Amino acid sequence: MARIGFLGLGNMGGPMAANLLKAGHAVRGFDPVAAAGERLAAAGGAPAGSIAEAVREAEVVISMLPEGRHVRAAYLEPGGVLESAPAGALLIDCSTIDVATARAVAEAASAKGFAMLDAPVSGGVGGATAGTLTFMVGGDPAAFERGRPILGAMGKAVIHAGPSGNGQAAKICNNMMLGIQMISVCEAMALAEKLGLAHETLFEIASKSSGQCWSLTSYCPVPGPVPASPANRGYTPGFTVAMMRKDLKLAQEAAQAVGARTPLGAGAYQLYNLFASQATEGLDFSAIMTMIGAKAN
Repeated sequence: MARIGFLGLGNMGGPMAANLLKAGHAVRGFDPVAAAGERLAAAGGAPAGSIAEAVREAEVVISMLPEGRHVRAAYLEPGGVLESAPAGALLIDCSTIDVATARAVAEAASAKGFAMLDAPVSGGVGGATAGTLTFMVGGDPAAFERGRPILGAMGKAVIHAGPSGNGQAAKICNNMMLGIQMISVCEAMALAEKLGLAHETLFEIASKSSGQCWSLTSYCPVPGPVPASPANRGYTPGFTVAMMRKDLKLAQEAAQAVGARTPLGAGAYQLYNLFASQATEGLDFSAIMTMIGAKAN
């Protein structure tokens, strides 16, 4: 079992750290929110008062942070991971951030003698709690093999995507598809309703036809057809509007950087940006159905 320093114990990081503890690892974690550390302690972990304290004796450092700037600060600033972790520690960043930052931090880590993986996740809070996340991992193959059993304690699939930054590339491509697909399902459901076709009927047909996709069959954005979907509990989030907007923005920034054409991705970002401006950031991203299905003035 490994000694793990965990940075970021929020909605995703907290349950991920708890699953590491269940697997028998020793976890010392840091989060600026005191209540997050208290939850870690209740799960059997050790809360730390700083990044340096959390990683000082770690064999593996895992971070789950909001944005690229937070990752840069946690790893590169004085008192951060690269200054405080012991030689030989494996560094794994599970945050969803821009590819450029992932590669820059990995390069800085390598210059200090650390192996580093970028390992963003798919599965949301439900997957983090259940230990069924999918990890998309960028980095050296040897580091990947070293990190695989650690990540496997938190997820059902651990997939090597290639060199540093490719985990982030896979994540933003995947979530761009997800955002586009969710909007397409919402538009179809809204159109069906206006044409007098019941949501349940369209679901029964499309789920067995060429319109089938995860956003329909596992996360249907209208109440009824999929009992476990957020639509049946007032769009209480598994994956928030704010998070989808962030990921779609990252995808657009990456597309612009490499000259890729993503017109549907750009349209999805614009719609989620508009929806988020209506004070909906904390709802599940499938709640965009309420905007798309609203009656025209």
